[in-house]
Amino acid sequence: MLADLKELVTCESFSADHAAVARSAEVVGALGARLLGTGPERIVIDGVTHLRWAFGTPRVLLLGHHDTVWPIGSLEERPWSVANGIARGPGVLDMKAGLVQMFHALASLSSLDGVCVLVTGDEEVGSPTARKLIEEAARACAAALVLEAAADEKGALKTARKGTSRYEVVVHGRAAHAGQEPHQGVNAAVEAAHQVLAVVGIGAAMGAVGAAHPVLGVSTVTPTLLSAGSARNTVPAQARVSVDVRVPTVDAQEWTDELMRELTVQSPGARLEIRGGAERPPMQPDSSADLFALASRLAAELGQDPLRGIAVGGASDGNWTAAAGCPTLDGLGAVGGGAHADTEHVQIAQLIPRGLLLAHLIDRTQR
Repeated sequence: MLADLKELVTCESFSADHAAVARSAEVVGALGARLLGTGPERIVIDGVTHLRWAFGTPRVLLLGHHDTVWPIGSLEERPWSVANGIARGPGVLDMKAGLVQMFHALASLSSLDGVCVLVTGDEEVGSPTARKLIEEAARACAAALVLEAAADEKGALKTARKGTSRYEVVVHGRAAHAGQEPHQGVNAAVEAAHQVLAVVGIGAAMGAVGAAHPVLGVSTVTPTLLSAGSARNTVPAQARVSVDVRVPTVDAQEWTDELMRELTVQSPGARLEIRGGAERPPMQPDSSADLFALASRLAAELGQDPLRGIAVGGASDGNWTAAAGCPTLDGLGAVGGGAHADTEHVQIAQLIPRGLLLAHLIDRTQR
């Protein structure tokens, strides 16, 4: 498993680099072909490479992704390493170790009948080309098992996820010389500052409405990236504010969208453009309840520690499968920490136990 993991990690697959993702797909496909006995269907949509295996009439969907957030060249600064029971490298936790566990779990089964494997290539950027593939596969299956990393270092599964929306507030002003006639301009940076405060106000309003969701908590609306201007001596003609939204319910997602689109300018002569909107819908706790109960029974039968389920703010392709009406259990991948960060790592000792649990889950759900 470690040799296979090294092979995947050392083939960089930054989401924005479609050529790198294609190379990664070749490596992942070869690994799957060796362990499953057959190669994948290679699906390229808008330049993004996805892989799919289907055995018989699918009843259980195994869902993962092979793209990462790490730009090409990250491997030089964060090389693959194994020391003191820990494996490190770009994308090792999110989620190449999950793919290795999945293929080895499948290889241990006497039959793959009823299994569909989908490994996507653009999960880290919201699955714009993979969404349709995911939803079609989910609608045909009775269960979706998502190989994203565990929720924490103790291996908790992800039983609920907030929905996500992303916006960009574009402020259009008017340029002018900052020294000679600043009064002739419309300062987009100043208007952007007003909009940042307005967005914070939306977040406060969403958080104050009613009681928090009993599992997923309150909505969050967070200004993130901010940029303005083109030169030090010019009144900014344009500014941009990126906004990250996390919501526990579809109703909250829709209401946040209404509030974002009702933003109004405070600076005379400025104009606003609201781009973006809802992305992944929330993954509600009831979508995972039965599968989590089954996984807990299987863990007990295997002599493993009792499983815990955690609701998380991050989204995954499991949001799509749950929204499609397919019971979904997420976080079945590797145990470790530091996803998307310099500290990203995987606990080697957990590779086999997690793979074993997954194999038993597949065996129960593929029938």
